[in-house]
Amino acid sequence: MSKTSGNVRFLRRNAAGYIFLAPWFAGFFIFTFYPMLYSLWLGFTDYNFTKPDATQWIGLGNYVKMFGSLFGVSQFTAPTGAVIHVDRHYMKSLSVTFTYVFTSVPLKLAFALAVAMLMSQKLRGVPFYRAVYYIPTLLGGSVAIAVLWRKLFEKDGLVNAFLGALGFTDLPGWITNPNYALWTLVLLAVWQFGSSMIIFLAGLKQIPQEYYEAASVDGAHKVQQFWFITLPLLSPVILFNLVMQMISAFQVFTQAYIIGGGGGGVLNSTLFYTLHLYIQGWTYYEMGYASAMAWVLLLIIGVLTALIFRSSSFWVSYGTGE
Repeated sequence: MSKTSGNVRFLRRNAAGYIFLAPWFAGFFIFTFYPMLYSLWLGFTDYNFTKPDATQWIGLGNYVKMFGSLFGVSQFTAPTGAVIHVDRHYMKSLSVTFTYVFTSVPLKLAFALAVAMLMSQKLRGVPFYRAVYYIPTLLGGSVAIAVLWRKLFEKDGLVNAFLGALGFTDLPGWITNPNYALWTLVLLAVWQFGSSMIIFLAGLKQIPQEYYEAASVDGAHKVQQFWFITLPLLSPVILFNLVMQMISAFQVFTQAYIIGGGGGGVLNSTLFYTLHLYIQGWTYYEMGYASAMAWVLLLIIGVLTALIFRSSSFWVSYGTGE
């Protein structure tokens, strides 16, 4: 049998599968793969949304615009001869975003694990409380919740009214104060702990109770059991939650846009990376620069994810004895 006839028979046997996969492949290449390649190309141009015909190739100009302030550069001349001013707010957006990610993610995971351990106990009404605690995750990313959060933490909001009733005075406007604005968003992120809690709860259910019984017989108290049994056996789940929550935190936009007033807040205290990218692309119409920013964000997330997986060999246990 020739190779050609064999290929024909293979295609005939699998024709139905390829037909069913065709819509997915079409959607992937049209709506994901091609836009990614196009944005990669735009990142090396000065593409302006309002002047598409004037687009010119500027090489690494957009990336110099991002990081030029690190080297004391205020402006530079592109290969096209155009004078490009360095983005003075780019490093601030990076600083705000990294602060948010490195504080909100650990706090959310710690709180989610604590609640999951409580929900894993044989208590009355636990199924009801599991559902209630998951609701913030369903609602937390909505515009309505962001508006509500902004109202809660305003100068005359409910939070200050409650603190004032307890005797506190000279309370700040938490949203409008650059020292506290970011932390209200961190608190909002921690409040949305439901998805991590459910995953932790599933992981806790997989830990054999015999381990805890044997540890109790040997005289280990609850803290020792948590440190030497729960955490090691739950480490793969912690790894999964850590990676997923980190990626999600880097992409936060709605909360920063609504609560920060759409412009990054006072003194750019809530100028998240995605918000800054949005402003560059849809306010100033600099789509070439916004595309370059998007690819840098992808690189940052990819590098941090790789580092987490690289470090996992030191702290993640899969029960294989390695």
